[in-house]
Amino acid sequence: MNLIIRLLVTAIVAFLLTKILSGVHIDGFGSAVIFALILGVLNLIVTPVLKILGLPLTILTLGFFSLVINALVVLLAAKFVDGMAIDGFWWAFIFSIALSLITSLLNGIITSDK
Repeated sequence: MNLIIRLLVTAIVAFLLTKILSGVHIDGFGSAVIFALILGVLNLIVTPVLKILGLPLTILTLGFFSLVINALVVLLAAKFVDGMAIDGFWWAFIFSIALSLITSLLNGIITSDK
């Protein structure tokens, strides 16, 4: 049940962020749910591999390269969703930071009640 709530929170935040960020477009809430599912799968499979491969750059940039990896994973997830488009890397970068911060905050609030 917790996984479903987290996916819905991610989908809602992603859908609402498209209303604020002009460079990120999602056609509807259904596309946002599919984006959240694909992003979850990519975070399980692709992100750890990229973080291991990018470890030297992450150390050299004092962790900044992790944000780049997150943006790349968001761009990859958007490629798999038909109803979603991101206008460029910097929009994906801003979107991934905002998505991470807001979903972490909301998930912390939701799970702290239990």
